[in-house]
Amino acid sequence: MIDHVAIQCSDVAKSIAFYDAVLAPLGGGRAMDFGDVVGFGVGQKPVFWVGPLETGEGFRESHLAFHADNRAAVRAFFEAAVAEGAEVLHEPRLWPEYHSDYYGAFVRDPDGNNVEAVCHLPE
Repeated sequence: MIDHVAIQCSDVAKSIAFYDAVLAPLGGGRAMDFGDVVGFGVGQKPVFWVGPLETGEGFRESHLAFHADNRAAVRAFFEAAVAEGAEVLHEPRLWPEYHSDYYGAFVRDPDGNNVEAVCHLPE
């Protein structure tokens, strides 16, 4: 349903490095790169954009959940995020309150957004 999402970042270089690291284990990477604006995706189509803070004041937390093909990818996402210095919100685990196979990990990106990798399949 979602075609693409974009976020504005206070430190674009730091955010791009963070998303380079955490999206790689999920099969994602740079699909378009305009220097201070980068579109990430799987293949050529960018679905998640990172760019500089240009509008508004203050901060409103966003929640971004990225699809993982398997639970190992969720764990790799988490390890990459921790290596980038991300604040841990929830380590990788099952979330049976969502459904029996919901396996996710949650961290904060450099701007404080709640970023998740989730797999909906059994081990």
